[in-house]
Amino acid sequence: MSTPALPGLPGLIEFPEDDRVLSPHTGYTRAHWEAAADGLLGAAWKWATPQGALLDLPGRPSASGVRSDGLEGYARTLLAAAFRVAGAEGKDPHGWLDRYARGLAAGTRTPGRDDAESWPVILDHHVQGQPMVESASVALGLRLTRPWLWDRLDSGVQDRAEEWLRGAIRHVPAPNNWYLFPYTVAGFLESVGRGDAQTARARERALELLETWNRGQGWYADGDGRAFDHYNGWALHLYPTLDAHLADDRAQLARHGARLHEHLESFGLLFGGDGAPIHFGRSLTYRFAAGASVALGALTGHTPLTPGTSRRLLSGSLRYFLDRGSIGADGLLGLGWHGPHEATLQPYSGPASPYWASKAFVGLLAPAGHPLWTATEEPAPSERRDEVLALPAPGLLVQSTRADGIVRLHNHGSDHARPHEAESAAHEDPLYARQAYSTRTGPTARGNIADNHFAVEVAGIRGARTRIQPLGAGQGDGWGWAASRHTPAFVSGPPMVPGLRVESVTVARGPHELRVHRVTGAPHGARVTHTGWATGPEETLLSVLHPLHGWSGRDEQRAPQGTAYTRWARLPRLTGEAEGTAVFAALAMLTAEPDPASAADAATVVSATADTVEVRWADDGSLTRIAFAPLTVEHGRTERR
Repeated sequence: MSTPALPGLPGLIEFPEDDRVLSPHTGYTRAHWEAAADGLLGAAWKWATPQGALLDLPGRPSASGVRSDGLEGYARTLLAAAFRVAGAEGKDPHGWLDRYARGLAAGTRTPGRDDAESWPVILDHHVQGQPMVESASVALGLRLTRPWLWDRLDSGVQDRAEEWLRGAIRHVPAPNNWYLFPYTVAGFLESVGRGDAQTARARERALELLETWNRGQGWYADGDGRAFDHYNGWALHLYPTLDAHLADDRAQLARHGARLHEHLESFGLLFGGDGAPIHFGRSLTYRFAAGASVALGALTGHTPLTPGTSRRLLSGSLRYFLDRGSIGADGLLGLGWHGPHEATLQPYSGPASPYWASKAFVGLLAPAGHPLWTATEEPAPSERRDEVLALPAPGLLVQSTRADGIVRLHNHGSDHARPHEAESAAHEDPLYARQAYSTRTGPTARGNIADNHFAVEVAGIRGARTRIQPLGAGQGDGWGWAASRHTPAFVSGPPMVPGLRVESVTVARGPHELRVHRVTGAPHGARVTHTGWATGPEETLLSVLHPLHGWSGRDEQRAPQGTAYTRWARLPRLTGEAEGTAVFAALAMLTAEPDPASAADAATVVSATADTVEVRWADDGSLTRIAFAPLTVEHGRTERR
């Protein structure tokens, strides 16, 4: 039964009936997406200031303060409204754009003033930078709705809006995807005849940096380091490709569209059979924004995915979160993953931050007759067959199993270490430092035992995995591998142990993960620990970590702070001793199958030395051989020596 709407605003989301003929997997159609946009906007606007310049949603403030958070509420919901109205060719039954027009006039009247409506000014990212992020959403929203919003503003409001937006062009962004915010602002100003040398420089600079961050296979690093995460889709591909699409710039669209197409060849596999995106990287409270690049690819035609597959991924992700408590009783998107989850959040996240999820509504720019909305839904890539996909450029290995719909991401190349910073255990980030992530599990919190982690302990202090050096990745028929090296960093005592290094290799095959680690330079008395997947007692998941070589102890540990998926978690752990050079091998498994084959019987070590490990698989007798000097990984039916 629908929730009645409050006067002047929609109530909670009022969905039409599911359409299981057109959308057999999710039931969602374009009408469901429009309803979701209207419901989210209606709930958020109940918290607007009298003139609508700020949406002060309830909750703990971000590090930027409540005024910046209020602007964030205005800007990020404007994106949803803009996609909604532009996709309906200006039809605006709820009058969203009138609200945003009044708010724009009020917010830009006296920027920086401490009153009920004024927007904060835009300064350098390290001073008062968050408004620069929001300026891109304001600019994009105005560009999308130009005939129905911008063109109807009086010239004084237009001038004030331009002056406020130019703060993004005149100040210094953070050294990552932030350079696309002044790029987007400049693109809007040029589209309304207000471009100049300043806007041209902002756009040239962003595109120059984007080239240096392009690492191949459709993946960008988020800055000069090696951070590969969801910012690829909802920022680094979205802004330049959408800009080119809106400007009808064929040359830029061909350039950025080709990279988007290549990105979606791998990214399309990173959604589970239940619709969940991979739980990996920062800003996960943006949730179904993970589908923005899928929608953009369908809109522009730069995608390897069929329209039915694209909608399956988009609607599956939207429904996944709506069905799992991401929207509270007040109709607001809350901070977290499913429901509230503090450990998922970053200090820059405020009450309105989740509304970057509005980027997924870019699909509404495709009209009702577009194949994205008219094609029958098809299975997601993870629902079709077991897959193993190696991505050498970012150093990632993707593994999916059709039987339970779980997608796993083995991380041997993405970290959150800034290029100018020394390696430090204080910089270890659970959202990047773990060796594996999935669509059904999340990393444990900093204060709990780390999941999917191999550590060397010296004098009782655990070594952290911060800067990750990829060593390679590859795949064969039904299997794949990725490898990396890291230097353990210690939070107390000497930050580094001279000569201590860890080389790690993951071989994925079916539901199994062969994890092999070689420690070199371990001092006398050093211990090693290795953990598996963290699962909750209420979950129908099995997490196994079976010792194959080098381990002397085995137990189960608890993570009382849980994960984004469970309030309380447990995980398997292996322990051992190391001195000098030592090799360790284990077989891990995460599965939701009711009666999986035992990992204990799946493989055995044939031989292991300081340089080489050979493992025999029980199902077909094939052999996996891992050599460390130099690194090679081979797999076949017969031994290779």
